[in-house]
Amino acid sequence: MQYKITGPERLNVTINLPASKSISNRALIIHALSGGAEIPENLSDCDDTAVMIRALKEMPDVIDVGAAGTSMRFLTAYLSTKEGRHVITGTERMQQRPIGVLVDALRRLGAEITYLSADFKSQGREGYPPLYINGNSLEGGVLEVPGNISSQYISALLMIGPMLQKGLQLHLTGDVVSRPYIDLTLQVMNDYGANAEWSDVNTIDVDPNTYQSRPYRIENDWSASSYWYEMMALTKDEEAQVVLPGLLDGSRQGDSAVRYLFNMLGVRTTFQPSYDEQKTLVTLTRHNRVVPRLDYDFKNQPDLAQTFVVTCCALGIPFHFAGLGNLRIKETDRILALQTELRKLGFEIEDRNDSELLWDGKRGKAQTNPVIDTYEDHRMAMAFAPLCLVFPEVVIRNPEVVTKSYPHYWEDLQTAGFKIVE
Repeated sequence: MQYKITGPERLNVTINLPASKSISNRALIIHALSGGAEIPENLSDCDDTAVMIRALKEMPDVIDVGAAGTSMRFLTAYLSTKEGRHVITGTERMQQRPIGVLVDALRRLGAEITYLSADFKSQGREGYPPLYINGNSLEGGVLEVPGNISSQYISALLMIGPMLQKGLQLHLTGDVVSRPYIDLTLQVMNDYGANAEWSDVNTIDVDPNTYQSRPYRIENDWSASSYWYEMMALTKDEEAQVVLPGLLDGSRQGDSAVRYLFNMLGVRTTFQPSYDEQKTLVTLTRHNRVVPRLDYDFKNQPDLAQTFVVTCCALGIPFHFAGLGNLRIKETDRILALQTELRKLGFEIEDRNDSELLWDGKRGKAQTNPVIDTYEDHRMAMAFAPLCLVFPEVVIRNPEVVTKSYPHYWEDLQTAGFKIVE
């Protein structure tokens, strides 16, 4: 399937973004550990959260998480603490994404986890799914892991901390990346009655206790807002306005930094109270102060990298972006995917040290009638679609990948006046 997308001349719309996938999946795991009956409200309707809901509700012998990396990491830790035997697997790409650091850490806590072959009949490749997990009560105690691993590994360990007999003291060695995602996990844990906090700059203490069931409402997703910020930066409509209900000022979502970064690219953010349970209205408008160059370290907001790479190219703003090492092991190799697809449009992006992307502002020859490939990666589709505000049209191949995090993305674009032809 392909979508041909053309942009509107005017941009004035109110968009109800999906709920935060990051918070939804954390709240679901903690809710399950609490044993409570009240499901969190305003859960994300994305594929990754649907996978989590189904797994926790049905608990089949074989749990297939598809392409949901968060579910793979969180459920691996969760199943290690729950009595029962399960196999957890995923797509072919998921079976290429490393999980050894988390498995090693769980084994040091006493977990029984074995790597399986793709057909579950023999020993598998060390460090990669599928996994066979024999869940049991774990002792816990002191654990040391590198601070530069995926925050999902760290969050998975933290969330089971209260269920461990001795709790958990987690030492993170070296540089700690994606710290806002760790803070988000601690916030949701504490909201459910845990006692978990930083006791030192690189140490987190989690006391052994029981999560408390409680009503819980998920806030909307700052990551999803980034594509509307991109549209606001790229539109030629000087009077453009986008209203996004349900985004919280002071949110612990790391990607809430999008509002500060896009301020440097000509987008103003204002907060207003609303008169319903969504609490705030965020309004995006334009201003004319744009930086001539953007340098930034995305180690705390890696999911924003594709949006900013594409936006800066479209605006002709040279950049140097660091902290992108984890992009190699996401839904696809996002560094290579960005280079390949932007080259179709005449942009040559330099890769440095497998963790940096640079562009000097120069353009080459673009392909005639390019088609943007998405590589089974939702963020590739959503980051490239707004380019139709700069180019006459954009063609996206396999646009359905957006269901992983933002299922109604294309419908929202149409609401905003974008034309989409299949």
